[in-house]
Amino acid sequence: MRAHALRNRNALIAAAHEAFAQGELDIRIEEIARRAGVGVGTLYRHFETREAIIEAVYRERVDDLCGTAAHLLGTLAPDEALYEFLQRLIGHAAASRGMAVALETVLTSGSPVFARARSQMVDAVASLITATAATGAIREDVAPETVFRAMGGVCASHHQPEWEAGARAVVDLLFDGLRYGATRS
Repeated sequence: MRAHALRNRNALIAAAHEAFAQGELDIRIEEIARRAGVGVGTLYRHFETREAIIEAVYRERVDDLCGTAAHLLGTLAPDEALYEFLQRLIGHAAASRGMAVALETVLTSGSPVFARARSQMVDAVASLITATAATGAIREDVAPETVFRAMGGVCASHHQPEWEAGARAVVDLLFDGLRYGATRS
């Protein structure tokens, strides 16, 4: 993709992301294009449907989140990196609240974006769990899929009052469970 086209695409995704994050779920395609500083034709060259731009916003958010796993492992002790990633997963779910309704339309369309996102997140959790278990800081018998399912269950209730504080407390509890029986105290 040419630099100019890439800038336009990124501007469109950023404008849509900001609108969805602010709860502007019914924002019109024309308004997203206007905020991005491009014409509607440019938007449609990049995204054929409203669902396509919603998918692109979600994909970018998941890519950003999952990309932090390697960075965290490179800058923190593995157990600290795992804990921080789980906390960021809560933040990701909290930030996605504004997009929840928009994402429902994508979900009903049968889009593969959720399966891809789930796979990426499980892989990120797996890299962190593997590194942390190798240090003896957590149990070795816990599957990354199990941790991701637990986090998914916590994140699914993000519409509840006081959800975020409760979710962070559950992460603390989950992390304590991962450390229970570890070889390194």
